Amino acid sequence: MKLNSKDNTKLTSKNTNCTNIYSNYNLESDIKNTKEQYYFIFNNRELLIIDNNIPLIENLKDIGINEEDIKNKMHLGEFYFKDTYTIEIEEPNKNIKGKFIPLNEIFNIDEEVYLIAGRAIQLLEWENNHQYCGRCGTKTYQSDIERAKVCPQCGFMSFTRISPAIITTIIKEDRDENGNIENKLLMATHSYHKTKKPALIAGFMEVGETIEDAVHREVKEEVGVEVEDLKYFGSQSWPYPNSLMIAFTCKYKSGEIKVDNYEILEADWFKKEEIELPETNISISSRLLKNFIENY
Repeated sequence: MKLNSKDNTKLTSKNTNCTNIYSNYNLESDIKNTKEQYYFIFNNRELLIIDNNIPLIENLKDIGINEEDIKNKMHLGEFYFKDTYTIEIEEPNKNIKGKFIPLNEIFNIDEEVYLIAGRAIQLLEWENNHQYCGRCGTKTYQSDIERAKVCPQCGFMSFTRISPAIITTIIKEDRDENGNIENKLLMATHSYHKTKKPALIAGFMEVGETIEDAVHREVKEEVGVEVEDLKYFGSQSWPYPNSLMIAFTCKYKSGEIKVDNYEILEADWFKKEEIELPETNISISSRLLKNFIENY
């Protein structure tokens, strides 16, 4: 993460490889009324960038944004010692400076900004989706002690939501034509992927499950095999729209590959040299694939 001479957040062409969203960001910070503030400004999940910077300004009017342009505005905390906000613009007027860039493209420009932006867009969408009580339909209000929507009628509280999902490598010990041990990785072609390239098995957790239960179930449902020796690998916030990806490695136990030809079109075992790494490291699946190639 770099700042230019004007103390604006500089989006650099070099990925910062930031792994900690809180390195320069304080979620719990109260509003300090700093002279200038950082703004994560969205329209249709695209982030506003001005001269390759996140806006650091005294007034939104400085960049052509008026009060009537703003659909939502929320305090995010403190970023590089400045009050930081996220706002949603429903219909950008022609006077707004800068350009809106798709959220996923921000990752390859500046990973730190991408991480904060991912949090920001999820908060905006939570705000949009919880304006009314899900129990009685009354208009909710923002709690002044925690990030929650409160119903003044029945007292029901709606907290920010995430949807946990598992993703896993499935590794099988095989033999090559010379009888040498050769590990292979099970990958599947998903019908909903635009590229139709083989990918790892992943899926959302169901209520009442442990994370391990979800791995076993999703693998069985998607490719028909049994797995064992589950090991936690890591996790990742995935703001499309509000997932938490929980990554595992596991080993093949038994069964034959069987797909439903609806969600999963085909699946097979792949050698290391047959695996095509993604063009970007935006997903934890890239780390899982690299881990298999380098360590198995």
